[in-house]
Amino acid sequence: MDRYMPLTGINLIPASLLIDTQAPLDVLHAMADYRIRTVTQVLENIAFRAEIGCDTVVLSDFSKLLAIPLRDGCDLMDVIGRRLRAQAAE
Repeated sequence: MDRYMPLTGINLIPASLLIDTQAPLDVLHAMADYRIRTVTQVLENIAFRAEIGCDTVVLSDFSKLLAIPLRDGCDLMDVIGRRLRAQAAE
């Protein structure tokens, strides 16, 4: 695994947003946790609001906005998983 891994969904060369795959596991976990919990909190707030309409354009844009930190969190969890599997194999 390369030391620096670009975030998924960013197809620019050179990538400017990178994950340090050698960062301490607790730091990687904290960053993944923050991103995933943020998306979860926003979605829960929306789910419990009765007055939100169903404008498909707004919902589409909103879902794209929430997908970014969720994808980042998944990328971080992927690095954590790879690191843990490598440690278990040693």
